[in-house]
Amino acid sequence: MTLNKELIAILACPKCKGTLTLKPAQDGLACNACKVVYPIKEDIPIMLVDQAIPMDKWTGSK
Repeated sequence: MTLNKELIAILACPKCKGTLTLKPAQDGLACNACKVVYPIKEDIPIMLVDQAIPMDKWTGSK
């Protein structure tokens, strides 16, 4: 199951309230303004600022 496209459209970065984009592997939501990725685990986006992973350290879900 993949994330609902309507859900993705209304989600915003919890830190800056900016737009999020779905990573190509559909395993994270990226905020280009904050340069972080919020992981998606078991089809649930983890939208906690302290759980965000810097883009340069992002390796995808494991």
